[in-house]
Amino acid sequence: MCGRYASSRRPDDLAGIFEVEKWEPQETLEPDYNVAPTKEVYAVLDRPLKDAEDPRPVRQLRKLRWGLVPSWAKSPESGARMINARVETVHEKPAYRRAFAARRCILPADGYYEWVTGKQERELEAEGKKKRPRKQPYFVLPADGSVFAMAGLYEFWRDRTLPDDHPQAWWVTCSVLTTEAETTPLAVAPAGGPYSLAEIHPRMPLMLTPDRWDAWLDPARTDPDDLRALLAPPPPGLMRAYPVPTAVSNVRNNGPELLKELAAPEEGTLF
Repeated sequence: MCGRYASSRRPDDLAGIFEVEKWEPQETLEPDYNVAPTKEVYAVLDRPLKDAEDPRPVRQLRKLRWGLVPSWAKSPESGARMINARVETVHEKPAYRRAFAARRCILPADGYYEWVTGKQERELEAEGKKKRPRKQPYFVLPADGSVFAMAGLYEFWRDRTLPDDHPQAWWVTCSVLTTEAETTPLAVAPAGGPYSLAEIHPRMPLMLTPDRWDAWLDPARTDPDDLRALLAPPPPGLMRAYPVPTAVSNVRNNGPELLKELAAPEEGTLF
């Protein structure tokens, strides 16, 4: 799954990487090293500009809220739960299938966090002893330092309690697509393991390599079978992972120190 990630790149950097034609400076976000559900995040999408005479799709960098709210939802409360969509079922689930067909985006990140239960806690669980698990967070990112382009969906929701001209009358929300985690070796693994993404968690965000960006963002592509071909996992061996401070487990903590690579997992959380 993807429940937390880091996004620290400047919007002008992202605009260059993704060949963005339009972004509004007032939508600039501060670097966020602990992105959590319901926060505002950057998304790259292809869509005609509002009120423009030219109907062609324009590559945009937009600010969306993480946690998809379906257009038919009675309230936005479901958004905090719909942060991930599974590639195996996204084309058929009522909450996602319309967005999958017409509203796809890329959610750029530095990488994502995932938590592994410590060895001592796993042994206690095996013995049937109840104890609050102490988990070691790992940061997963492209081994070459490139942007982590997560496949996403976005959706519009109208708050009928507000007038049309209210700035919060429309919500634009998003979700990250996830796939089965790689079982092949990491490009760079921590000393002593884990040695694959699957050893950290059974799911992972679907990373899109640059050769798939245009096809994924193209709103003219609407055939589900054609689109499902784009959901294949990236080539293996592109990722690295390393342990980071457990401070990231608290969503109130935020800063580049959360990405500090530890020489070994913190005490009590050994892999």
